[in-house]
Parts: sequence; C-alpha cells; structure tokens
Amino acid sequence: MRLADTLLPRPALTSPSLLAATVTSLSHRAASRQDLWRLLTDSYTVDLDEVAAVLPRQEPEPDWLPTKR
Repeated sequence: MRLADTLLPRPALTSPSLLAATVTSLSHRAASRQDLWRLLTDSYTVDLDEVAAVLPRQEPEPDWLPTKR
C-alpha cells in the first residue's frame, strides 16, 4: 500500500456475515494466510479479533522431543 493510500478512507466491515463473505472471496486471490491478512487490511477497516474468529484456526506443528535411549 502506498503512503497516499493510507490517507484514503476504507470501508469498514462490521457485520460478521459480510466479513466472512469477504474473507472467503479474498482467500481465492491470496497465496497464503499472511497475504489474506494483507489484502483484507489494505482494502478494509476491520476488527482484527473478528477476522481471527472467522478464519480457521491454525495450530502450530508439534515439535517432538527426541526419544532418550
């Protein structure tokens, strides 16, 4: 996003159903979860907690300890 773009007002997504539809729409264009966040926050004013609630949970991979012999 260019600096001049940050001064322009962005539409706010406050409805959970509209937010979910927008996330679904943008997810088709996003290459990764981080890219989806960037597309969403570049285009809209959103409550980040609401967005996190809409996105599927991403559990970290377990880091297994080596077995002792």
